Amino acid sequence: MTEIAKIRTFLIAVMITCLAASLMIFPKEALEASTRGLTMWWDVVFPSLLPFFIVSELLIGFGVVSLLGTFLEPLMRPIFRVPGVGGFVWAMGLASGYPAGAKLTARMRQEKKLTKIEAERLVSFTNSSNPLFIFGAIAVGFFQNAALGLLLALSHYLGNICVGILMRFHGSEEERFLRQQRKPQDRSLNHAMSIIYEERKKDGRPLGKLLGDAVQSSVRTLLMVGGFIILFSVLNRILTLIGFTDFLAVLFSIILSFFQLPNELSIPLISGLFEITLGAQLASQVTEATLFQQVVVTSFFLAFCGFSVQAQVASILAETDIRFKPFFVARIFHGFFAAIISVILWPYVYTENSSGGNISSVIPAFLSNGSSGLGTTLWHWLHMYGSLFTLIMLIIFIFLMAKRGLERAEP
Repeated sequence: MTEIAKIRTFLIAVMITCLAASLMIFPKEALEASTRGLTMWWDVVFPSLLPFFIVSELLIGFGVVSLLGTFLEPLMRPIFRVPGVGGFVWAMGLASGYPAGAKLTARMRQEKKLTKIEAERLVSFTNSSNPLFIFGAIAVGFFQNAALGLLLALSHYLGNICVGILMRFHGSEEERFLRQQRKPQDRSLNHAMSIIYEERKKDGRPLGKLLGDAVQSSVRTLLMVGGFIILFSVLNRILTLIGFTDFLAVLFSIILSFFQLPNELSIPLISGLFEITLGAQLASQVTEATLFQQVVVTSFFLAFCGFSVQAQVASILAETDIRFKPFFVARIFHGFFAAIISVILWPYVYTENSSGGNISSVIPAFLSNGSSGLGTTLWHWLHMYGSLFTLIMLIIFIFLMAKRGLERAEP
């Protein structure tokens, strides 16, 4: 075992050295890729995720999550074999996108609201792309086709539900030794108020400190997310320049031919496995493939969520005893589930509605071409004011960190 660990360490060191050498050989291309990743994080990822992270921390601090867990227990326990608090994590992960599900699951595990097995089940199906990214960036931004948003979203979220149901069987043998008799939970109003009071009393932080801690914790997580986005944006570009992506494309073309998909989709698929945004952009530009084939491949790597997001999740889970392997296996299942569901739903969700010409009856009004609804407004707001919001919140973060440092320095 020691020899295997030594070989693994040596191989990792060699790969890192090769990456460093590639950065020196292709400095201009690396800078462009880094700038692209930074722009994505600065303008969109940070301002879209930070409010959800802060609100989540406040809800946990005030005991609202424990209250919701009591009422959601009858839904989450029979279907997914996780406590009711998993419903809150699932909802927030769906609304805000990755890696919110992993962050909240790790927090619930640290709060002892989940067992290790329950946390591994929960994290496997609560990390998903948010609707704004699917509808705004992929469907409208890359494919210029609003009707595709509904198909991609249904495939993505139904696939996640399938993963959750499948992962309910994870850890059954281990859990058998830890199973305890659960007492019936009181769901009266008085009991609900007592739950909130007890959780708030146990937390003990005043509102100002709770808010400050929420901002600091959220910004730290998003700084880590930004670093991974930039790193994998550069890595993806370097692999293309040195020809490694073309080498993998030969192998992936064999797999694609088995599913009767054109070889030209191999490069977008590989890029999407590293970074979703670039993969979706490349997939939408493959003229040799039909729109149906482009959507199937996009559904797969959108569900797989890319090595960039998986690295973010691994970093978050490393702070707990939650294992990463079940999450990775779940992503593979999610990719196949989403692709299969997109094939099944294609004639019902996209083909009929597109031929009928009445898209407004199928998708939300804000997704129709030329509309100026809430979704479109939010997407434009992110691109116009996202960078300013990011700058303001980073200044607040620096101020809070400096204040805490001065308080610790005082005798």
